[in-house]
Amino acid sequence: MASESQGDAPEQPNEVLNGETAESETIAVNGTSTEDQWHDPPTDRAGFLADLQEFHNQRGTTLDPNPKVHGKPVDLYDLFQDINARGGYDKVSAEKLLWRKIAADFNLGQQHAAASAFGAKTVYYKNLAAYAIKRVHKQEPPPREILEDITAKGADLLNRTRENYRPSQRYEPLPNGNETEGSEDERSKTPRSDRMDLDDPASGERRSRGLRQAPPQRVLFQPDISSSRQNRQQQSQGIGQQLGSQSNQSYTSNPSMGGNNSLFFAAKHDPRTSMPLTFRSLATPSSHPSEFQKKSQQIQEARFASAGGAAPPKPQYMAPGTGFAGPNIYLRTLNALRSGIEEEVAFALHHLVKISHERGDKFRFQAFVGFAEGLIEQGLKIGSLFYDVDWKISWLGYASDEVRNIEILNGIDGTPDIIDRVSKLTALDVSTELQTHTFQHRLQKCTEAGLVLRNMSMLTENAGYLSEQWPLRDLLSIILSLPPLDCVIELKHYALDLVEQLTKFWTFEPDDPLYTLLLKQFEDGQDRGAILTTLRAMCRISMNLEEPNRLQGIPVKIIASLMDWVLLDDDELCEACLDFFYQYTAVSENVAMMLDKVGEGAIPLHSFIRSLARLLLHNSGSTVSRRLVAESQEAEPNDDVPEVPQDLLEQLITISEPERSSTWLRTCFEEHAESYMTQIKLWQAYQNRFQLFSNPSKPLLQAAEFIKNISATFTGTSAQVVTTENPPKFIIKGIRPRRAPKDTKGRPYIPCLWTNPSNKQDQATKETCGSFYNKPEQLFTHIVKDHIGLTWDASEGKWEFDKLRRHAKELKYRFSCHWADCRHFGKGIDSPFKVGMHVKTHLPSKSDTATEKCKHSTAKRRKVSDKEASIKADKRFEKYIGKDLPPIYQEFGWNNTAMDERGNATGLPLTAVLVLRNLARTVPRAVSGVGSDGSTKAWMEQLFVPMMEQFYHVVAVNKVLAPNVYDLLETIDKSMDS
Repeated sequence: MASESQGDAPEQPNEVLNGETAESETIAVNGTSTEDQWHDPPTDRAGFLADLQEFHNQRGTTLDPNPKVHGKPVDLYDLFQDINARGGYDKVSAEKLLWRKIAADFNLGQQHAAASAFGAKTVYYKNLAAYAIKRVHKQEPPPREILEDITAKGADLLNRTRENYRPSQRYEPLPNGNETEGSEDERSKTPRSDRMDLDDPASGERRSRGLRQAPPQRVLFQPDISSSRQNRQQQSQGIGQQLGSQSNQSYTSNPSMGGNNSLFFAAKHDPRTSMPLTFRSLATPSSHPSEFQKKSQQIQEARFASAGGAAPPKPQYMAPGTGFAGPNIYLRTLNALRSGIEEEVAFALHHLVKISHERGDKFRFQAFVGFAEGLIEQGLKIGSLFYDVDWKISWLGYASDEVRNIEILNGIDGTPDIIDRVSKLTALDVSTELQTHTFQHRLQKCTEAGLVLRNMSMLTENAGYLSEQWPLRDLLSIILSLPPLDCVIELKHYALDLVEQLTKFWTFEPDDPLYTLLLKQFEDGQDRGAILTTLRAMCRISMNLEEPNRLQGIPVKIIASLMDWVLLDDDELCEACLDFFYQYTAVSENVAMMLDKVGEGAIPLHSFIRSLARLLLHNSGSTVSRRLVAESQEAEPNDDVPEVPQDLLEQLITISEPERSSTWLRTCFEEHAESYMTQIKLWQAYQNRFQLFSNPSKPLLQAAEFIKNISATFTGTSAQVVTTENPPKFIIKGIRPRRAPKDTKGRPYIPCLWTNPSNKQDQATKETCGSFYNKPEQLFTHIVKDHIGLTWDASEGKWEFDKLRRHAKELKYRFSCHWADCRHFGKGIDSPFKVGMHVKTHLPSKSDTATEKCKHSTAKRRKVSDKEASIKADKRFEKYIGKDLPPIYQEFGWNNTAMDERGNATGLPLTAVLVLRNLARTVPRAVSGVGSDGSTKAWMEQLFVPMMEQFYHVVAVNKVLAPNVYDLLETIDKSMDS
């Protein structure tokens, strides 16, 4: 019997009783067969929407066919397919921030990513979750009371039941109709530090840009005050569902019933079918507070109406502590930070680290007055951990006597003597290995304040706001002046990262405290990360201002160290140093100082220029480019079908049709897309060649079959009809005769190019022999016997030269070479032997001696194969038989360096050539303006003339960097002329 309550349908169509499977039956449920209920979702859009509507009608829920999130429509079909492709609702909800990515894919808005994600999740939860459980996972979805009727919070819908799930209490709206702000986590107690999970930077909407995360805080004990007792409704629902499930499923023990199994045995031996109990949900203050309050109000109004009086007016005030969740997280952290209470400050810093890491692009200091000042005040407490001092900020300026106190910082114009003040402080005894819990807790709060400032400065608006805070410059100077202990290394790195983001809004004088402390990072030279960050910070000075970055007052020792670091095999450090020198060498005063110190040996300027020249080919790769010299040429086509050599003809006779015609076509014809032959010409050539050898056992092909066999042999050919001519012409498109036939293995035959010397009057009309032979030996025998006239004496085993010589003498005939256009013997000679030996020079040879001569006596002795000999013959005779000439290219080898997507130079080679160009430009101004020893030409000859050959080599082999090197060479010429 079907249950009256929702969600009590059987999970499987077939029942399992006592371990045996019942016979398959079709059970009607709500007028629909079980097989129809468990079918897969339709794949087409119209069928899917119709099936979804029918599902909601049967379930008794309302389907929103056109849902919207922030006014933007959401396609239910596309959303269903996308979530199922990702593994379903439970898997998507388990992965952090995945709903935000899905909302972004559906273009639901980027400004309110969290609200858009929850809106997309709610659309799926209300309209598609139960449908997916039924159609995709083949399970009965949970009742609507714990699914569609509650908000889309939590996951694990596949395992949700009335027993294991209890809806959380909702917050009622305010009397003015506004919803309470803050998430569920913000309305509850403050999360503990060890429970905070930072988002994966690769999965969020905003990339972390390398943000550092705060160290985990200590775990605070918070007791669990939630009640473990079950109310009566939960107990009654559990018993009702247990009895209902026992009527349709196999009996199992229930832990909630304790050790009493009497119900199990009673139900097992009862032959009657158990009737499931029907329970109605009852609204109580604990289970449904809003519904209970609504019904209570209706009862009260009904009582007043029955008594003839009006209902009392609703109170216009709000009970303290109810209906209001407090300000949002931003205001809460701001108030907590400014309160000065230790616990509140720890709470604020704890949450600000996460906010600045995840939502730093939306959190601006200008919108929250006092936020940056509170973080700076918290950071100033770092001084009291290492010195006997309590830093305070005064906003009265130097006119007040208050700022003369060593512990009072000037908040209006900064404190120029901050380094002297720190040096006069009394240092505390701080252990480098072990610190107290109080010290570590205070240090952690200062580090978190520095981390928040560092993360927030990544946004340009926040960086501009912080650059106007003079106490921040004092704070950075204090942090960089701390003792060199391991416990403050992290805070110092945060300070340097913050300086890197703010120096583009600042200008420095040589005696500026912060500028001096930045230069001190180079003097230590122990922390590579600090050196890199400092170099980048100094290169960004006054980047957003009109005043140039002059980088004055840098000690000579630091300049020499930076030049030495360029020699290291560290591309990142080398690039940072070259960026520094690119700005440093643009100022003539700096170059003049370098020239003055070269003679003293303090600055290795010559070796530095050699290092820059070496970097012009840094990480170059070998590439080859080609330039077209001559275009391809096609040889004149051969209109006549070539004769079949005798040995090939003997092989073709033995082959049966249609293989014989296919072999003949492959040996005498070739594919050519632009050529064609008439069908009648091909058919006649086929008949003329094999008509004499046809017999009843091996008949020739019929004309139609022969034409079809041509297309089967050459797949690129096709039979066509030319209708433009009268009468129409039937052709085979894509075929032409070969200039020389090939054997069955694809090797070309060697043509005999011996001309007929009989007609000496008309040399232009001489015709060649036209015979083809497969091997050079056969061709040689043919020439000696048929053209020269020698006979073979079989008894003696030699050629009869004497007999031929006597006969020629009687006829007054002189022997000569008539091979093509050969004129070796001129008017002829009397020796046929010499002519025969000369003929061998026109034929391809397979002997080892000929191979060694061809290789200039450097190749190993090997036997030339028939295929190689045929290739040599093909190349030797292509002048006479014709051959398509491929295009001719000229190749150029390059050693190109790195380039961007537009083909322009980039990386270390580009920065190196720019530094060299700056030096070539500023050396004349440095010599003339400052009065350095020596002339401009002398300095240019010392610095650049020894490297000119290297520069020309780079121009010749590095096509990417060549334009920049040309500018360098032009600058060198102008400087030397000046």
